[in-house]
Amino acid sequence: MDKMATTPKGLKFILAGVIVMIAGFILMTGGGTSDPQVFNYAMFDWRRLVAAPLVILAGIVVIIIAIMGRFDGKEEDKR
Repeated sequence: MDKMATTPKGLKFILAGVIVMIAGFILMTGGGTSDPQVFNYAMFDWRRLVAAPLVILAGIVVIIIAIMGRFDGKEEDKR
């Protein structure tokens, strides 16, 4: 087999989606405390509860588009 299932452009989109997802996981980090007896409200920040999951979902959408999309530039032959 000399033909891949995805095009090089699709692979670039998949890589971009993975990078966006990693950025979302980085946004989710932090907010912990070294003392377990002290409650830290920074754990429930807007960045961790809203922004990070939205960035991760955006990465998933980019990956789905990269997998399902056609990037070869040719129209499908209609019979």
